[in-house]
Parts: sequence; structure tokens; C-alpha cells
Amino acid sequence: MKLIIAYVKPERFKSVKKELYKAEVFKMSVTQARGCGTQKGFVEILRGSAEEVNLLPKIRLEIAVNDNFVQPTIDAIIKGARTGDIGDGKIFVISLEHCIRIRTGETGGKAIG
Repeated sequence: MKLIIAYVKPERFKSVKKELYKAEVFKMSVTQARGCGTQKGFVEILRGSAEEVNLLPKIRLEIAVNDNFVQPTIDAIIKGARTGDIGDGKIFVISLEHCIRIRTGETGGKAIG
């Protein structure tokens, strides 16, 4: 079992979700995030004064998958998010030690679904 955490551009989220659905990955948690990386932000002129904006909006996806879904999930995120520009995002894959479905008490891969 793995936990896949991905940060993508907000405008690419719809495309990422579409590709995940094609890969039969339907369960995910999505949150709005802010961050910076290689992009380092930009300077915006607001009411005549320059203001540095270095924390850019991102979408954070968290997807728990069984081992046979790891690569298809990664491939779907890349296919949906990639523009070739700086700031396309990052994917992190973390081992999941344990998973429990609260409603049924199922554990492990069965709990992920």
C-alpha cells in the first residue's frame, strides 16, 4: 500500500482528475495549497506598489492505493498535469504501514478498496 501525494497547478486539476478516472482511480482527497519551488513566484503591481507573490496556488491530491495501482496512478497524474513548464508540480510516494476502514473495520488493502 502506498500514499501518493501530488501537487499540481489548479488549472490542470480537471485534466488530472479525468486521467485518474480513466485509470480507474476514483478515491482521493483534494485540498487547496500554496507553495513555491523553482518558480519562486512573481512580482505584481497592486495600486502602484510592487508586491512579491512567492507562494503560488496549487492543488494537493492525496491518494491511497494498493501496490498494483501505484504506477497507473502516477502515470495518470503526469499525463493530466504535464505542460512542460516550470511549476507543473511534484509527486511523492510514501509507504503506508496500515489502513483501517472505520465503517467496517476492514484493514490493509481491503480498506483502501
